Amino acid sequence: MARILARAAMWLLLVAGAVWASDWLIWQGRVIAGGGYGVVSVDRFVVASLKGNKEEYYPDGRVEVRCTRSLLPEGLPQAGGKPCWWVERNPVYFDR
Repeated sequence: MARILARAAMWLLLVAGAVWASDWLIWQGRVIAGGGYGVVSVDRFVVASLKGNKEEYYPDGRVEVRCTRSLLPEGLPQAGGKPCWWVERNPVYFDR
């Protein structure tokens, strides 16, 4: 049973590494071609801390957010950029 679990874990890590590497290579190709980044318009709210661990939200209009045209989320291959598919599905930006 341990051998089966060890092999399954090995294959899972191998597939995850292949997905990460292919996403990074495709994204790098897009950056070189000039299409690795996109811009999405989102609603911005400024968050003010209050007493008693409470917060107050102030709308601040719409703002353009730079995002990456990739599969994986921030920090993995794109050095902190959020993927455009995630920003489009979460169109509210909170500035703390």
